[in-house]
Amino acid sequence: MQTVKKTIRKTIERDISWLSFNARVLQEAADTNVPLKERIKFLGIFSNNLDEFFRVRVAALKRMISFGKKARMHLEESPQKILDSIQHIVLEQQSEFNRIWQNILMELRKEKIFLVTEKTLNREQQKFVVNFFEQQVRPYVIPLMIESIEQFPYLREKSIYLAVVMSRKNSAYKRKYALIEVPTRAVSRFNILPSSKAGEHNIILLEDIIRYNLPRIFSFFEYETFSAHIIKVTKDAEFDIDYDESLSYIDKIEKGIKNRRKGKPVRFVYDKEIDPALLEYLIRRTGLTKKDHIIPGGRIHNFRHFMEFPESVFKEKPNKRKPFAHPELNDILRVTDKILEKDIMLHFPYHSFNPIIDLLREAAIDPEVTTIKITAYRLARHSKVINAIINAVRNGKDVTVVLELRARFDEENNIEWKKILEEEGVKVLVGVPNFKVHAKICLIRKRIKNRTIHYGFVSTGNLNEKTAEIYVDHCLLTANRNIMADVNRVFNYLEKPKTGGKFLRLCHTLIVSPVYMRRELIKMINDEIRWAKAGKKASILLKLNSLSDDILVQKLYEAALAGVEIKMIIRGIFCMYSENKKFIKPVYAVSIVDEYLEHSRVMVFHNKGNEKVFISSSDWMVRNLDHRVEVAVAITDQHIAQELKGILDIQLHDNVKARKLDNELKNEYIQAKGRKIRSQVEIYQYLLQKTIPVAKKQLTKK
Repeated sequence: MQTVKKTIRKTIERDISWLSFNARVLQEAADTNVPLKERIKFLGIFSNNLDEFFRVRVAALKRMISFGKKARMHLEESPQKILDSIQHIVLEQQSEFNRIWQNILMELRKEKIFLVTEKTLNREQQKFVVNFFEQQVRPYVIPLMIESIEQFPYLREKSIYLAVVMSRKNSAYKRKYALIEVPTRAVSRFNILPSSKAGEHNIILLEDIIRYNLPRIFSFFEYETFSAHIIKVTKDAEFDIDYDESLSYIDKIEKGIKNRRKGKPVRFVYDKEIDPALLEYLIRRTGLTKKDHIIPGGRIHNFRHFMEFPESVFKEKPNKRKPFAHPELNDILRVTDKILEKDIMLHFPYHSFNPIIDLLREAAIDPEVTTIKITAYRLARHSKVINAIINAVRNGKDVTVVLELRARFDEENNIEWKKILEEEGVKVLVGVPNFKVHAKICLIRKRIKNRTIHYGFVSTGNLNEKTAEIYVDHCLLTANRNIMADVNRVFNYLEKPKTGGKFLRLCHTLIVSPVYMRRELIKMINDEIRWAKAGKKASILLKLNSLSDDILVQKLYEAALAGVEIKMIIRGIFCMYSENKKFIKPVYAVSIVDEYLEHSRVMVFHNKGNEKVFISSSDWMVRNLDHRVEVAVAITDQHIAQELKGILDIQLHDNVKARKLDNELKNEYIQAKGRKIRSQVEIYQYLLQKTIPVAKKQLTKK
């Protein structure tokens, strides 16, 4: 591992920094300038993010404690101290979440949108709820009589349960407990009730439909009173690969998924109005202790479902900015011809994802195309990418898909895709032992007479047409011989991983991890440090999802102390202290949280005026640099490089959705000076303006 001169040892703990990022998501939910539907969605995103955080990071910290010092990874010197801080921050955020939700409920009522409970139904609605329960819900409701079960039942991940107390009025001692899983996988959680008033919308949650029908569900026991409150358990989502040599790799993954379902609880959330005796009973039976994250909340949990809150009830429809065609690909017959002519950069979600699908479809039917190779990490449920790949095989092409089975929480989907692809005759590679394949690359081989041509793409984002509608990413479509030669070398390594990275070390244009991306990044930072010390202009501009790698953070400290101008746009984890009086030039670091998820990675090094501009699949994290196959590509086309820098410049001037990444994690908005600049809106217009002149020129030619 590379060593660096230690300059400023102190860094922000990554998990605390991540919670600060999720607080920025919560800020969007609180912002009254954001449309009401979007504010509800941000509450759902916050909730879903927090679930994954507990499943992965909190679970990892708990493992470190149980395994002792040998298990400590990265910078977690005191896992228990971090867990204590997490508990404090999460409780504060939960309080803020509840405050925001109450404000949103008030706003909904002003819009004549009401969340109705089982206690406020009129006669017509009562009849509707009974009929709906009998026809749609009852088949999925199976109560668990937990007191009579010797081994406490397995509680499903991501599910919510109604914890029920039944009793008789004349006997407080004859109480019975039960659990009911709310069947949100089978029935919508949001159900619109009939309303007698014009323009009024009444919505009842699925759990409240079940609450109303508790006397029917438990009629066998002849109880008179019922109370039911929501609980949820979050479990350790990590799984260990079984080293049983008799099992295939796929079997090991599948076994790990099954074991994940039985993972140890790491968080227990509940309605604070729950019966205290039942709460104590549940905590004891689930094996939790007071040291675990036991978090009281409101009546509603699993707010992730609120990302699907019904849009039909809102008068004002969200003003969605639709993706548009890239100017060079607008109204052309074949994407392939244009790529063979020049490099093209697609910027999602501003540009349409269709050219990626079209490129693969064209390759599938082109008689001169012999081979297609592509990596896949997270695919859409009904993937058009896969459809094109399958059609290529049916047309006699040699097709290889590198499918990363260990893409967290997509393992089952990817195993299913593997079966589908192999049934169609696709050669499927399932990654590299000990390394996740996170690079987003494609190579297409074409024979024209006696000449072989390679073309394809290098991307910062997944080949997923659905997430491309909301994730900001860049994709370079290219036939550049040097780039495609290196892409070919990466595929050679993925096909023959036992070569030990020999093919990766031969790459000249791409920067590849785990072989030498870290080394090259340090070298480029060192170059900027050297020029700054010589009194020359030196600068580094980074856009990343996360910056947590200690070695690179230390190098950035060293650069700032030497006088290198550093500007950063970091969406999520940011472990660097950006403010220090010893920095010769202030470090400018912001995070942008808005309608689209900022997912792209871009790096710009001044390089004595001969700028080096890269897009990359890799964040500056230990896992990306040392434990994954990642690719960064230099942008050699000066027009594309300028366009990328133009986008970054707009983001650096954002004074609406940009928050300052300061040492105290205050998440203060960048104060508007002059015209308000909301970067995602400005970038849309910036790229659209480039499209209009080309479209006019094409119309003139016609």
